[in-house]
Parts: sequence; structure tokens; C-alpha cells
Amino acid sequence: MPTEFDIQYALENTHVLHEPDRRIDTFGSTHFEFQIVTELMDTVGAVRVREGRIEAEKPLILRPEMPGQFDFEGFGPEVAGFGEFLRENLHKLAILKYGFKFRKGDISEQVIHESMDEVTGKLLDNIRASGNPMRAVIQGVDDTWEICLLKFTVEMIEKSQNINLFDFKRRGLLG
Repeated sequence: MPTEFDIQYALENTHVLHEPDRRIDTFGSTHFEFQIVTELMDTVGAVRVREGRIEAEKPLILRPEMPGQFDFEGFGPEVAGFGEFLRENLHKLAILKYGFKFRKGDISEQVIHESMDEVTGKLLDNIRASGNPMRAVIQGVDDTWEICLLKFTVEMIEKSQNINLFDFKRRGLLG
């Protein structure tokens, strides 16, 4: 099990070298392909390339429950106006929930006896040649590569969130 230091090290040393051209779809699931390139700790001049797929489920709108009465015991009467404001605006306080699925059975890996720069260069050339809009190339840490993948998913959420919110508002699903 990784320590807090291992997790921090993985987060600091994860770099998305090529991100997918597309973002997380608002109204359907999105499949991303990834290649995570890591240096082997016990072998000089060798890197491991893991390939797989990850599915981003369509974002869900989560809204807070609206209680009938707010209890502001101990506060002055001026707080009653804030309670009225909350009742009128609580519907606007929605957040998006994102879900990801990835199955380890879908992961393949190979060790390549070349430098990190050579391998990442070839992978990036391959993406340019194929034009695959759903592929990401990530450079990370070998023993905590899954944390590197999680960092990538969080970054995809951050980059997709404004687009998803706009789509929901445009369809009248958010105020």
C-alpha cells in the first residue's frame, strides 16, 4: 500500500504528454485510451508502457435536499432573510458527479529497452500519425501508476466541467 509520500511523489511526477482532443461527454459515456510510460526502478535504460481504456460515465446533477425550515437557533432575526434567500436559490446549488470505470483485465504492458525520451517520442509520433482523438500519453511512476491514472482523470474532469455545466444550462437542466 502506498504511503502518503508515495502518493505525493506520484502526483508531482505525473505529466500528461498528450491529452485527448475530446472532453467528457455531457449526455453519454466517454471512452478514453491511455498509455502510461514509467521508468523501471531496478533496470537502467528500460521503461514500461501500460495501455488500456477508461470509461467516463456521463456526469450526473446532484442537488442538495431542500429542508422545509432552516434552523438558525442562536442567530439574530436578520438571519431569517438569509434563510429565505436559501429557499429561493437552493435549486441553483447543484454540483456534477463524475464516475470512471477501468478494468485491470483491459490493461496490457510491455517493457521496452530504450530511454524514456525515445519511447515517449515514438508514442507521440504514433498519435500524430493515427490522429486518435481519445488517446492520452502519460508519464508517471512505475509502482504507483494507478495514482498517475487517477490524476489524469481528475484533470479531465476539471477540463470538462465548464463545458458540461454549459450543456446542462443550455438544455434548461440547471438554473
